[in-house]
Amino acid sequence: SNSRRTAGGDGAEENRQSMIQTKTELREYLEQDRIALYRTGRKRPKLFGDEIWKWQIVYRKYEFYSNTAPHSAAAKILRRIYQLRYHRASVRLGFSIPINVFGPGLSIAHYGSIVVNKNARVGKNCRIQENVTIGATSGQNEAPVMGDNIFLGSGARVIGDIRIGSDTAVGANAVVVRSFPEGGVTLGGVPARVISGNSSRSNLNRELFDK
Repeated sequence: SNSRRTAGGDGAEENRQSMIQTKTELREYLEQDRIALYRTGRKRPKLFGDEIWKWQIVYRKYEFYSNTAPHSAAAKILRRIYQLRYHRASVRLGFSIPINVFGPGLSIAHYGSIVVNKNARVGKNCRIQENVTIGATSGQNEAPVMGDNIFLGSGARVIGDIRIGSDTAVGANAVVVRSFPEGGVTLGGVPARVISGNSSRSNLNRELFDK
C-alpha cells in the first residue's frame, strides 16, 4: 500500500496519509531528514563518512521509486538499483527498517541494531538511538503507530498494537507495551510509564521547528 497510518496530536485518532509520490515530496523528505540529522551546514554527505545520511538518502529514493514503479518502466529499473544499495547498506549498518514507515525528518543517531516492523507507522521528526525495536507481539500483524516528534532512546522497545502521541520521548531501555496517546511526556521503565512531563523536543534539532 502507498498509504500510511499516523497518530494525530493526541495519538487517539488514525488517518491515512500518502507516502512519497512525487519528486517534490522526495526533495522535501530529503531536506527534512538533512535538518533532522544536524547536517544544516552542508547540502550533501562527505565522500568519506556520513554513512547514516547516505543510507537515509538511498532509503528515501528506494521509497519513491517503489511507490511510483507501477506507473513507469524507468522507475522499476531505478527501484531495483536503489533496492540493492539499500539492502547492502542496511546489512552493513545493522538496520532492519522497511520503507514507507517514517514521515519526513527521520534521524538515526548511530550505527547499531535497529529493527522496525513493516506495519509500524511514525510521523515526522523521529530520532532513533541504537538498539531500538518497533515491533509486533508474537503472531500479531499490528505494530505501533506513533505521532510526530518522537525520540527513542538507546535500547528502547515499543511493541504491539499501541498508539503513542506526538512529542513523546521514550527513555533508554524502556519497554512500551501499552498506549500513551496523550503525548508530550517522557516514558521510562519496564513496563514503561510516564516518568516526566517533559516532551521530546529537547532531543530533536530545534531547526525542525523554526521552519
